[in-house]
Amino acid sequence: MKLDDCTTLFPRLPGAMPVWHGIVNAQDLHVLCEQVQHSGGKLVALWGEDKCKVQGARSKEQETRNKEQGAATSLAQSSLFDARPLDTSSSLLAPCPLPLVPCTSLLEPCPLNLATVSPQYALHVALVSVTGLLVLTLPVDQQKPDFPDLSDLFPAASRMQRAVADLLGLHPTMGAGDQRQWLRHGAWPGNVHPLRKAFDGSSTFPAEPDNYSFVEVTGYGVHEIAVGPVHAGTIEPGHFRFSVVGERVLKLEERLGYKHKGIEKRFEDMTLQQGAKLAGRISGDTTVGYAWAYAQAVESVTGTTPPPRALWLRALFLELERLLNHLGDLGYLGNDAALAFGFAQFWILKEDLLRMNGELFGHRYLMDRIVPGGVTCGLDNAGLLRITETLRHIEHESAILKDIYEEHAGMQDRFLTTGRVTSELAAKLGLTGLAGRASGQAWDVRAQFPCVPYDRLDVQMVTHRNGDVAARVTMRFEEITESIRLIRLMLEQLPAGEILSGVGDAVEGSLGIGWVEGWRGEILLALHVGKDNRIHRLHPHDPSWQNWPVLEHAIMNNIVPDFPLINKSFNLSYSGVDL
Repeated sequence: MKLDDCTTLFPRLPGAMPVWHGIVNAQDLHVLCEQVQHSGGKLVALWGEDKCKVQGARSKEQETRNKEQGAATSLAQSSLFDARPLDTSSSLLAPCPLPLVPCTSLLEPCPLNLATVSPQYALHVALVSVTGLLVLTLPVDQQKPDFPDLSDLFPAASRMQRAVADLLGLHPTMGAGDQRQWLRHGAWPGNVHPLRKAFDGSSTFPAEPDNYSFVEVTGYGVHEIAVGPVHAGTIEPGHFRFSVVGERVLKLEERLGYKHKGIEKRFEDMTLQQGAKLAGRISGDTTVGYAWAYAQAVESVTGTTPPPRALWLRALFLELERLLNHLGDLGYLGNDAALAFGFAQFWILKEDLLRMNGELFGHRYLMDRIVPGGVTCGLDNAGLLRITETLRHIEHESAILKDIYEEHAGMQDRFLTTGRVTSELAAKLGLTGLAGRASGQAWDVRAQFPCVPYDRLDVQMVTHRNGDVAARVTMRFEEITESIRLIRLMLEQLPAGEILSGVGDAVEGSLGIGWVEGWRGEILLALHVGKDNRIHRLHPHDPSWQNWPVLEHAIMNNIVPDFPLINKSFNLSYSGVDL
């Protein structure tokens, strides 16, 4: 199979983005991935799916535990997202030309005659090339739940594959480089897989020893420094194991997963409407990006077209979110380089923007402003003037601060050549988003695959090639300038009209994809529809999946005290990958 034929052979999914979806065998999957990699494309996301029909046949112990915990569970659901209890009498499966298979056991495969029924599991891989996004689905045999190892082509796939193994029990073929657990920290047994349909989300297990095997670096004078998972600041947990000689870092190994909350499991059996609220809380600092991606996915499967004004307001919210995070990061980077003045000034600007959001749109971080079908708040003429005034102030002040940062000898000494990722290494490892563009990786969904209104705004992609902290700082300054330019164009051209349209029904078994360039990088959200407009499976993918492994390379041969600075220059999400 040839990559160039995919847009002809596979159907294009409805919706705003250029997405094609096809079902392939193991050989074609690897061949197409190889062609994407050789043509300069990249892996965007990888996730698994249990296509098994949910039935009520669970063990007596599970039923007893469910009855004991049922009242508390129902109360928690109604108070937070008003989700209905799982209806075990209805099917959550995609339609299939072959009979569906009842799922009767969590630990053992369902009895299945592969000659007469479809495979129980599926692996999905999202790839991007010059034509758009290609989603490939590989049916996986439940008797032998493995799939081709893709980490030889895309190193970023390694942790995604390990997460699929932890949560669903699908494994890359023998010989895969790293098959240690990733998200599982002893909270559930190794032979239990929470994303299987037979798994009861209210289950609890005795704590087990983690026994995670870190890679050991040996040699004369080598020491280990363990940092985290609990840190001094009010930040999310992550463990960093440094192997050092003196202060020079030989190797860093990360251990994440401490923020695992069962987000993907929580989505199961929510209605499409209920899922919107949870989608905006996957990674709180990117609420707009995830909410828009979720809305795109729902609109794809329901055939919904939001009003033009709503689409322009969504883009306005996305650029405001980009500004918020870049301003905050520049303040933190100044603070990490011992310039408290920079921290204070940038956070004053961020606070100005947050207050404006609260006044105009009802939420400082713009949560729940984007929903399937449109947006929940409008913008009047007074609001237009308020945004214009705020942007003028931010533009003026950030220009002054940019000069201060660039002329400050101490800061430049800390920034230049620190945490460098070469263009070659970035391409090999799949570095994406802002950090990727700072290392010469010219990918930006807004510029290359623009939806409304970006297709009318001529987005100027910002890139650099030095790949160090200084380049990532410069990227933020220049993206602030570009976002301000885009917002001004949006305000000038904002169409009149409605801001919300009705959302229709989705066909059971349909797949919807949302694809948005968030402030960190591209966000992908895959929605598999169940029965009665409910979610069968939802996978949200944060660009931090690709970028966390690159941080391990960026710190090598730097000194330990520079790690906070390098880490903040990437500013990756823990919650977005721990799920």
